[in-house]
Amino acid sequence: MSRLFRSVAFQVAIALLIGLGLGLLYSWRISPVTYVDANPAILRADFKDQYRIAIAASYASTQDLARAQSRLGLLGDPDPIAELSAQAQRMLAQGESFEAVQPLAQLATDLTQGFTSNPIAPTPFPTFSTPVAQFTPTLTDSTQDVAEATETTAPQPTLSFEQTALAPVNLETITPRPTSTPTAGPGAPFALVSQETICDPGQIRGLMQFMLQDSRRKEVPGVEIIVTWNAGEDRFFTGFKPELGDGYADFVMQENVVYNIRIVTGGSFVSNISAPACTDPNGAGYPGGLLLTFQQ
Repeated sequence: MSRLFRSVAFQVAIALLIGLGLGLLYSWRISPVTYVDANPAILRADFKDQYRIAIAASYASTQDLARAQSRLGLLGDPDPIAELSAQAQRMLAQGESFEAVQPLAQLATDLTQGFTSNPIAPTPFPTFSTPVAQFTPTLTDSTQDVAEATETTAPQPTLSFEQTALAPVNLETITPRPTSTPTAGPGAPFALVSQETICDPGQIRGLMQFMLQDSRRKEVPGVEIIVTWNAGEDRFFTGFKPELGDGYADFVMQENVVYNIRIVTGGSFVSNISAPACTDPNGAGYPGGLLLTFQQ
């Protein structure tokens, strides 16, 4: 009886293995699953990143914010704006150029604002009016031309004019217009104009905040900031937290660490920056924050 049971169990196991192998062969090789018109929400993370890049590139060309928002909704992200900003930061950390990342950041900024910040204005085509000369053919009689040629023309009377001297004309003195003061261009260096200590127990401790402005106090996105210290270096860009400002960026400092800051545009350098000492209402000390404002 035991031999018969072992034989049956062996045959069943062999049959199951053969069936499993045939099923895998059919599903993987003979008739694999093919997705047609699938929902983008089921894509892998790297494919979703490529999908966002395509959406941002299309938006940069068409400036259709509503269509870009509906396309991002197909990915099923809980917060599409945060995903765009996070992907832009990942691309920068991987060494991508800012030109490749800028469409993502611009789309995130416009979605936060709710309107297109750089609308496309259609360029009118110039119209040219070419005058058309009209010619009217005139038929002349050859015999009449010969007769007119033989006629003697009467002399024309000579007219004489008396020339009157012209009075001198007084020329007005032209007052030169005042010249406008030149403003700093996009590549002008940034200078530290204010450094504010922030002691707020509810804020992230040791948070160093940056605000970069041009000469007209307009916030400037896309400026690279390099923070260095004895243990390492960190690089980041302004404008990837549009809810806090286009020229905003931040960095978390450690206590008792000295940092050096360099603004890549113009090569501005600020040294010996550290977290200030603050005290909470209970008398306990903690590292405070800084707000550094740079202006061209």
